[in-house]
Amino acid sequence: MRLDDEKASSNVEDRRGQGGMGRGGIRIPMGRGSGIGIGTIVILGIMWLVFGINPLDMLTGGMQPQQQTQQVPQSPSAGGSATSDEWGQFAAKVLGTTERTWTRVFQENGRTYEAPRMVLFSGFVQSACGMAQSAMGPFYCPRDNKVYIDLTFFQDMRSRLGAGGDFAYAYVIAHEVGHHVQNQLGIADKVMAARMRSSQAEANQLSVRMELQADCLAGVWARDNKNLLEQGDIEEALNAATAIGDDRLQKRSQGYVVPESFTHGTSAQRTTWLKRGMETGSISACDTFS
Repeated sequence: MRLDDEKASSNVEDRRGQGGMGRGGIRIPMGRGSGIGIGTIVILGIMWLVFGINPLDMLTGGMQPQQQTQQVPQSPSAGGSATSDEWGQFAAKVLGTTERTWTRVFQENGRTYEAPRMVLFSGFVQSACGMAQSAMGPFYCPRDNKVYIDLTFFQDMRSRLGAGGDFAYAYVIAHEVGHHVQNQLGIADKVMAARMRSSQAEANQLSVRMELQADCLAGVWARDNKNLLEQGDIEEALNAATAIGDDRLQKRSQGYVVPESFTHGTSAQRTTWLKRGMETGSISACDTFS
Protein backbone atom coordinates (compact mmCIF):
# COMPACT_ATOMS: atom_id res chain seq x y z
CA MET A 1 0.00 0.00 0.00
CA ARG A 2 1.49 3.31 -1.08
CA LEU A 3 1.09 5.81 1.76
CA ASP A 4 4.29 7.87 1.43
CA ASP A 5 2.48 10.87 -0.04
CA GLU A 6 -0.57 10.61 2.19
CA LYS A 7 -1.24 13.13 4.93
CA ALA A 8 -1.52 11.75 8.43
CA SER A 9 -4.80 12.45 10.20
CA SER A 10 -4.68 14.88 13.11
CA ASN A 11 -7.51 12.97 14.82
CA VAL A 12 -5.15 10.68 16.70
CA GLU A 13 -4.59 10.44 20.44
CA ASP A 14 -1.45 8.61 21.47
CA ARG A 15 -1.89 7.04 24.90
CA ARG A 16 0.77 4.39 24.48
CA GLY A 17 2.78 3.88 27.60
CA GLN A 18 -0.08 4.96 29.85
CA GLY A 19 -1.34 1.39 30.36
CA GLY A 20 0.23 -0.95 32.87
CA MET A 21 -1.04 -4.36 31.75
CA GLY A 22 0.47 -6.36 28.97
CA ARG A 23 -1.34 -8.78 26.72
CA GLY A 24 -3.08 -11.79 28.13
CA GLY A 25 -5.71 -10.08 30.26
CA ILE A 26 -9.41 -10.69 29.79
CA ARG A 27 -11.66 -7.86 28.77
CA ILE A 28 -13.71 -6.36 31.57
CA PRO A 29 -17.40 -6.59 30.55
CA MET A 30 -18.74 -3.15 29.79
CA GLY A 31 -22.48 -3.69 29.47
CA ARG A 32 -24.76 -1.84 27.10
CA GLY A 33 -23.22 0.53 24.63
CA SER A 34 -19.91 -1.32 24.59
CA GLY A 35 -17.36 -1.05 21.84
CA ILE A 36 -17.44 -2.76 18.45
CA GLY A 37 -14.27 -4.58 17.47
CA ILE A 38 -12.91 -6.58 14.58
CA GLY A 39 -11.31 -9.31 16.66
CA THR A 40 -10.11 -10.63 20.00
CA ILE A 41 -6.63 -12.15 20.22
CA VAL A 42 -6.33 -15.70 21.57
CA ILE A 43 -5.59 -15.75 25.27
CA LEU A 44 -2.76 -18.15 26.09
CA GLY A 45 -2.70 -18.97 22.37
CA ILE A 46 -5.64 -21.41 22.73
CA MET A 47 -9.00 -19.95 23.68
CA TRP A 48 -11.13 -17.54 21.72
CA LEU A 49 -13.74 -15.19 23.08
CA VAL A 50 -16.97 -13.89 21.60
CA PHE A 51 -18.86 -10.99 23.20
CA GLY A 52 -22.39 -10.71 21.83
CA ILE A 53 -24.37 -9.05 24.60
CA ASN A 54 -25.58 -6.23 22.40
CA PRO A 55 -24.81 -4.84 18.94
CA LEU A 56 -22.30 -2.43 20.40
CA ASP A 57 -20.36 -5.29 21.99
CA MET A 58 -19.23 -7.30 18.99
CA LEU A 59 -15.79 -8.83 19.06
CA THR A 60 -14.26 -11.74 17.14
CA GLY A 61 -12.15 -14.53 18.52
CA GLY A 62 -8.43 -15.11 18.26
CA MET A 63 -6.46 -17.88 16.63
CA GLN A 64 -3.63 -20.19 17.46
CA PRO A 65 -0.17 -18.96 16.58
CA GLN A 66 1.16 -19.40 13.06
CA GLN A 67 4.67 -18.60 12.02
CA GLN A 68 5.28 -16.21 9.14
CA THR A 69 8.46 -14.84 7.62
CA GLN A 70 7.03 -11.46 6.67
CA GLN A 71 8.79 -8.47 8.16
CA VAL A 72 6.76 -6.26 10.50
CA PRO A 73 7.70 -2.78 11.73
CA GLN A 74 9.07 -2.52 15.22
CA SER A 75 6.63 -1.77 18.01
CA PRO A 76 6.31 1.91 18.92
CA SER A 77 8.11 3.17 21.96
CA ALA A 78 5.96 3.98 24.93
CA GLY A 79 4.56 7.46 24.94
CA GLY A 80 5.81 8.28 21.44
CA SER A 81 3.99 10.69 19.16
CA ALA A 82 1.37 9.11 16.91
CA THR A 83 3.37 10.22 13.90
CA SER A 84 6.90 9.76 15.22
CA ASP A 85 7.15 6.01 14.64
CA GLU A 86 6.41 3.69 11.76
CA TRP A 87 3.30 2.09 13.22
CA GLY A 88 1.85 5.40 14.38
CA GLN A 89 2.39 7.06 11.01
CA PHE A 90 0.84 4.11 9.23
CA ALA A 91 -2.30 4.18 11.39
CA ALA A 92 -2.64 7.96 11.14
CA LYS A 93 -2.27 7.92 7.36
CA VAL A 94 -4.79 5.14 6.92
CA LEU A 95 -7.21 7.05 9.13
CA GLY A 96 -6.61 10.08 6.92
CA THR A 97 -7.65 8.10 3.83
CA THR A 98 -10.89 7.06 5.53
CA GLU A 99 -11.64 10.69 6.34
CA ARG A 100 -11.23 11.65 2.70
CA THR A 101 -13.42 8.80 1.51
CA TRP A 102 -16.31 9.24 3.90
CA THR A 103 -16.31 13.03 3.75
CA ARG A 104 -16.83 12.74 -0.01
CA VAL A 105 -19.44 9.98 0.21
CA PHE A 106 -21.45 11.80 2.87
CA GLN A 107 -21.31 15.07 0.90
CA GLU A 108 -22.58 13.31 -2.21
CA ASN A 109 -25.55 12.15 -0.15
CA GLY A 110 -26.26 15.55 1.37
CA ARG A 111 -24.81 14.74 4.77
CA THR A 112 -21.85 15.91 6.85
CA TYR A 113 -19.30 13.39 7.97
CA GLU A 114 -17.89 13.84 11.46
CA ALA A 115 -14.63 11.93 11.55
CA PRO A 116 -13.87 9.69 14.53
CA ARG A 117 -10.74 9.99 16.62
CA MET A 118 -8.30 7.13 16.88
CA VAL A 119 -6.77 6.26 20.24
CA LEU A 120 -3.47 4.39 20.21
CA PHE A 121 -2.89 2.56 23.48
CA SER A 122 -0.79 -0.17 25.00
CA GLY A 123 -1.91 -2.74 27.55
CA PHE A 124 -5.27 -1.31 28.55
CA VAL A 125 -7.29 1.83 28.01
CA GLN A 126 -10.22 3.68 29.53
CA SER A 127 -12.90 4.51 26.96
CA ALA A 128 -16.38 5.95 27.29
CA CYS A 129 -17.57 2.35 26.88
CA GLY A 130 -15.51 1.22 29.87
CA MET A 131 -12.09 -0.22 30.55
CA ALA A 132 -10.65 -2.43 27.80
CA GLN A 133 -7.50 -4.48 27.43
CA SER A 134 -5.33 -5.23 24.42
CA ALA A 135 -6.53 -8.85 24.36
CA MET A 136 -9.88 -7.75 22.97
CA GLY A 137 -8.35 -6.33 19.81
CA PRO A 138 -9.30 -3.07 18.07
CA PHE A 139 -12.77 -1.71 18.80
CA TYR A 140 -15.04 1.25 18.16
CA CYS A 141 -16.81 2.98 21.03
CA PRO A 142 -20.00 4.77 19.90
CA ARG A 143 -20.25 6.68 23.16
CA ASP A 144 -17.19 8.80 22.38
CA ASN A 145 -16.93 8.18 18.60
CA LYS A 146 -13.42 6.79 18.91
CA VAL A 147 -11.56 3.87 17.41
CA TYR A 148 -9.23 2.20 19.91
CA ILE A 149 -6.27 0.09 18.87
CA ASP A 150 -3.13 -1.34 20.40
CA LEU A 151 -0.84 -1.36 17.38
CA THR A 152 0.82 -4.58 18.46
CA PHE A 153 -2.41 -6.17 17.24
CA PHE A 154 -0.90 -6.04 13.75
CA GLN A 155 1.94 -8.26 14.93
CA ASP A 156 -0.65 -10.65 16.34
CA MET A 157 -2.46 -10.68 13.01
CA ARG A 158 0.73 -11.82 11.36
CA SER A 159 1.88 -14.37 13.94
CA ARG A 160 -1.40 -15.66 15.38
CA LEU A 161 -3.89 -15.26 12.55
CA GLY A 162 -1.53 -15.74 9.61
CA ALA A 163 -2.98 -12.55 8.14
CA GLY A 164 -0.10 -10.11 7.74
CA GLY A 165 0.41 -7.33 5.24
CA ASP A 166 -0.02 -3.56 5.29
CA PHE A 167 -3.34 -3.62 3.46
CA ALA A 168 -4.64 -6.29 5.82
CA TYR A 169 -3.79 -3.96 8.71
CA ALA A 170 -5.41 -1.04 6.91
CA TYR A 171 -8.56 -3.15 6.43
CA VAL A 172 -8.75 -3.55 10.22
CA ILE A 173 -8.79 0.21 10.69
CA ALA A 174 -11.26 0.71 7.83
CA HIS A 175 -13.57 -1.92 9.36
CA GLU A 176 -13.63 -0.09 12.70
CA VAL A 177 -14.27 3.20 10.92
CA GLY A 178 -17.11 1.36 9.15
CA HIS A 179 -18.73 0.94 12.56
CA HIS A 180 -18.43 4.69 13.03
CA VAL A 181 -20.18 5.22 9.70
CA GLN A 182 -22.97 2.90 10.89
CA ASN A 183 -23.23 4.94 14.06
CA GLN A 184 -23.43 8.21 12.14
CA LEU A 185 -26.13 6.83 9.87
CA GLY A 186 -28.22 5.69 12.86
CA ILE A 187 -27.90 2.02 11.98
CA ALA A 188 -26.26 1.03 15.25
CA ASP A 189 -29.10 2.45 17.37
CA LYS A 190 -31.74 0.67 15.29
CA VAL A 191 -29.95 -2.64 15.56
CA MET A 192 -29.49 -2.25 19.31
CA ALA A 193 -33.21 -1.66 19.74
CA ALA A 194 -34.00 -4.69 17.58
CA ARG A 195 -31.58 -6.90 19.52
CA MET A 196 -33.15 -5.98 22.83
CA ARG A 197 -36.47 -7.32 21.52
CA SER A 198 -34.92 -10.49 20.11
CA SER A 199 -33.93 -13.94 21.27
CA GLN A 200 -30.22 -14.67 21.68
CA ALA A 201 -30.08 -16.46 18.33
CA GLU A 202 -31.79 -13.56 16.56
CA ALA A 203 -29.56 -11.07 18.35
CA ASN A 204 -26.49 -12.95 17.17
CA GLN A 205 -27.74 -12.79 13.59
CA LEU A 206 -28.18 -9.03 13.88
CA SER A 207 -24.60 -8.80 15.14
CA VAL A 208 -23.44 -10.80 12.12
CA ARG A 209 -25.24 -8.38 9.78
CA MET A 210 -23.63 -5.41 11.51
CA GLU A 211 -20.16 -6.88 11.13
CA LEU A 212 -20.67 -7.90 7.51
CA GLN A 213 -21.86 -4.40 6.71
CA ALA A 214 -18.73 -2.94 8.32
CA ASP A 215 -16.71 -5.27 6.08
CA CYS A 216 -18.60 -4.02 3.04
CA LEU A 217 -18.03 -0.40 4.07
CA ALA A 218 -14.32 -1.20 4.39
CA GLY A 219 -14.56 -2.44 0.81
CA VAL A 220 -16.12 0.85 -0.29
CA TRP A 221 -13.15 2.63 1.27
CA ALA A 222 -10.72 0.28 -0.49
CA ARG A 223 -12.26 0.98 -3.90
CA ASP A 224 -12.10 4.71 -3.27
CA ASN A 225 -8.37 4.38 -2.55
CA LYS A 226 -7.49 1.90 -5.28
CA ASN A 227 -4.78 4.28 -6.53
CA LEU A 228 -2.86 3.47 -3.33
CA LEU A 229 -2.97 -0.29 -3.80
CA GLU A 230 -0.05 -2.45 -4.82
CA GLN A 231 0.08 -5.96 -6.19
CA GLY A 232 -1.13 -8.44 -3.59
CA ASP A 233 -2.93 -5.89 -1.41
CA ILE A 234 -6.44 -7.12 -2.21
CA GLU A 235 -5.39 -10.68 -1.46
CA GLU A 236 -4.01 -9.55 1.92
CA ALA A 237 -7.33 -8.02 2.93
CA LEU A 238 -9.35 -11.01 1.74
CA ASN A 239 -7.00 -13.32 3.62
CA ALA A 240 -7.54 -11.30 6.79
CA ALA A 241 -11.33 -11.40 6.34
CA THR A 242 -11.10 -15.18 5.90
CA ALA A 243 -8.93 -15.59 8.98
CA ILE A 244 -11.45 -13.88 11.26
CA GLY A 245 -14.55 -15.75 10.12
CA ASP A 246 -16.48 -17.25 13.03
CA ASP A 247 -16.36 -20.75 11.53
CA ARG A 248 -12.60 -20.59 11.01
CA LEU A 249 -11.97 -19.30 14.53
CA GLN A 250 -14.23 -21.84 16.22
CA LYS A 251 -12.83 -24.74 14.23
CA ARG A 252 -9.27 -23.85 15.16
CA SER A 253 -9.96 -23.09 18.80
CA GLN A 254 -12.33 -25.92 19.74
CA GLY A 255 -12.38 -28.28 16.78
CA TYR A 256 -16.03 -27.74 15.82
CA VAL A 257 -18.39 -24.91 14.92
CA VAL A 258 -21.61 -23.68 16.53
CA PRO A 259 -23.38 -21.62 13.83
CA GLU A 260 -26.06 -20.25 16.15
CA SER A 261 -23.32 -18.62 18.25
CA PHE A 262 -21.79 -16.73 15.30
CA THR A 263 -21.65 -12.96 15.82
CA HIS A 264 -19.45 -11.87 12.91
CA GLY A 265 -20.16 -14.20 10.02
CA THR A 266 -18.35 -17.03 8.30
CA SER A 267 -15.12 -16.61 6.38
CA ALA A 268 -17.08 -16.89 3.13
CA GLN A 269 -19.58 -14.24 4.22
CA ARG A 270 -16.90 -11.81 5.33
CA THR A 271 -14.93 -12.08 2.11
CA THR A 272 -18.13 -11.85 0.04
CA TRP A 273 -19.20 -8.59 1.62
CA LEU A 274 -15.73 -7.10 1.60
CA LYS A 275 -15.51 -7.88 -2.12
CA ARG A 276 -18.97 -6.44 -2.72
CA GLY A 277 -17.87 -3.11 -1.27
CA MET A 278 -14.69 -3.22 -3.34
CA GLU A 279 -16.56 -4.01 -6.54
CA THR A 280 -19.40 -1.50 -6.18
CA GLY A 281 -17.97 1.33 -4.10
CA SER A 282 -21.52 2.03 -2.98
CA ILE A 283 -23.07 2.23 0.48
CA SER A 284 -26.40 1.10 -0.96
CA ALA A 285 -24.76 -2.18 -1.99
CA CYS A 286 -23.88 -2.81 1.66
CA ASP A 287 -27.41 -3.51 2.86
CA THR A 288 -26.82 -6.70 4.83
CA PHE A 289 -30.20 -6.42 6.55
CA SER A 290 -32.47 -6.99 3.55
